[in-house]
Amino acid sequence: MNEWGPALAVILGVVEGMTEFLPVSSTGHLILVGHALGFTGDVAANAEISIQLGAILAVIVFEREKIGRLLSGAWQEQKIFRSNSTSGSHASWTDRIKASMQQHHNLWFLIGLGIAFLPAALLGLAAHGWIKSHLFTPQTVATTSILGGFIILIVEATKRTSHAMSLDQVSPMQAFWIGVAQCASLIPGMSRSGSTIIGGLLAGLDRKVATEYSFFLALPTIIAATLYETWKARGTFTDQDFLALALGMVVSFLVAWAVIAAFLTYVKRHTLRVFAYYRIMLGVLVMLVVR
Repeated sequence: MNEWGPALAVILGVVEGMTEFLPVSSTGHLILVGHALGFTGDVAANAEISIQLGAILAVIVFEREKIGRLLSGAWQEQKIFRSNSTSGSHASWTDRIKASMQQHHNLWFLIGLGIAFLPAALLGLAAHGWIKSHLFTPQTVATTSILGGFIILIVEATKRTSHAMSLDQVSPMQAFWIGVAQCASLIPGMSRSGSTIIGGLLAGLDRKVATEYSFFLALPTIIAATLYETWKARGTFTDQDFLALALGMVVSFLVAWAVIAAFLTYVKRHTLRVFAYYRIMLGVLVMLVVR
């Protein structure tokens, strides 16, 4: 099955929806499935990235009420912030920033997302072409799956103090370090979700907060990457390819919607160790099978 069509689109959509928000690497799984089915080359690499948009739409729908409150709250808060900044206060700029962070949670949450988005966005623009040409291979996925699994086990075995027990407590500095951690996800198999959740845990976020923050950070990150890659690949896809791509996005949307709810419930009571063990076993299996 090496032709990009509806059947393959459904398979990739299921894989993407199941793995995008789990710390196991959706891109890595798409590469492995594509390799197993003989679906490789430029169309495959571009489709594997573009199909992620469906999973991101699932986050928007799942978190629609929270996103709505966040955007409306930030809009109102920026008006107050601008008014206060020109009110002639004698407080220092630093003190005003600290006071603003305590009062304008929604606005600073969006600023934090922007800060977290930048490191991987800038590095991705510089290196994505080389990464896609050289690292989109089963061997890379196997190696990084094992490496990421051991990283999860080490972090989960380390005692940490959580300083952010809700999303509005995530500071810009914590957001920056999560963004730095997200850079690892540019390598297939490392996992965007896994990198940002682990980055959040190391930065002092509660596990559930780190997971939900990872969902929100996925919005600008994957939307930007998907639109950029789809636009660049517009000459690669035919009209039939775009129809299959749309079908894959719909499937990934439906599957991801169910996975998001289940994963948020899971991380309230459990560590990420089971995903680490899965990654290690998957990586070893791929190394044994793929030569």
